[in-house]
Amino acid sequence: MSGPAASKPQASSKSVVLDAIRAAGTISRVGLIKTTGFTAPTISTLVRKLINEGLVVETGHAKSTGGKRRVLLQLDHSSRYAVGVHLDHGFVTYALTNLGGTVVARISRPGAGVDEPAVVVARIAAEIAALIDGVGVERGRILGVGLVFPGPVGSARGVGGPPDVGFAPAMRQLTGFPLGSALERVTALPVVLDNDSTAAALGEHWTGGFGAATSAAALYMGTGIGAGLVIGGVTYRGPSGNVGELGHVCVSADGPRCWCGARGCVEALAGPAAVVAAARSDPATARAVGLTLGAGRPSVVADFAALSRAARRGEPHALALLERSARQVGAAARTLANLMDLEVLVLTGPSLAAAGSLYLPIVRQELRASFSRGTHTVDVRLSRSAATASAVGAAALVLEAELVPLSAPRPPERAGLSESAG
Repeated sequence: MSGPAASKPQASSKSVVLDAIRAAGTISRVGLIKTTGFTAPTISTLVRKLINEGLVVETGHAKSTGGKRRVLLQLDHSSRYAVGVHLDHGFVTYALTNLGGTVVARISRPGAGVDEPAVVVARIAAEIAALIDGVGVERGRILGVGLVFPGPVGSARGVGGPPDVGFAPAMRQLTGFPLGSALERVTALPVVLDNDSTAAALGEHWTGGFGAATSAAALYMGTGIGAGLVIGGVTYRGPSGNVGELGHVCVSADGPRCWCGARGCVEALAGPAAVVAAARSDPATARAVGLTLGAGRPSVVADFAALSRAARRGEPHALALLERSARQVGAAARTLANLMDLEVLVLTGPSLAAAGSLYLPIVRQELRASFSRGTHTVDVRLSRSAATASAVGAAALVLEAELVPLSAPRPPERAGLSESAG
């Protein structure tokens, strides 16, 4: 088994019906015929199968329209579950969701750090088991695991892409290692991979964070900066699954060299790691903020959160660093809005969970100058679940594969792990 969505070039009839029921909340068989275009015998057969599999239940009747009252159908949300795992240098966040995408349990644990890949995989597997057992869900009800992380998503080379553009330096030891297939072997569950920014956008889409927008993006800040796109209700990934690398938009052609090899990337100038490094380079600021120096210091996200708390208290150096970062991030976001004609931009991720209130007004100000302003504004919002958006989106990857019709083949790493990835 390569993953829940492996080798599905088109939507199955089952997934079309499941998605129609999911989207409607409750719907009759007649409603399904109208929504899907399938014949009455086909709907009858598919609904019977879904009820027998425990995925769908009958729940009451529609209002009478003069004839026999129609039986309503809905998903049995407790029939299946999905696990989402967001792997980062400083933390690993886990979310267990039911079939409807509602989070039923979540935990956060220390991140990958400098541990070897096999150690990271073993720990993630143990923590997934603890999450599932803690809720008392039967293992047979788990559809699979969504595993998301910062940086490029590889294919046959494993995770991280080619040797010169793998994970950011803090997690470089994982570059080229087939994390997904290794986790699949240890957990005996299907695993699907994605970038954490794309997962955050999917999570926002599933939880209603984008509203009715047809062109929306999630601006993600954790250890680095990224973006996920949802266009026409579909998560856009690009041909290799690496769309939305907002952190590597150039905002200064003569700027410092980024870990990706280019110069002047917004992540190198204004990302959380750059902000923390600037604070650490000034002993007075480091003392005022309470940053610990030397070996064993906290993660970038933890230090960035400390800076954010100090800025909200009015500490002038911390506030100046974050405001400068927000202006540069906002400039990159304006470029994204102009390219994609965005209607909605949601600020999300662990770093924006800490500093979102500082970034929001500045990013909004930048996007008031978007090219589309004569036609429509860009609605800039803070995520309601910024700290866990990527983990929720990771679980939604699994649900999406089960519930959402596919109109075209997904890249191999999106659909799970190909044999060559192992």
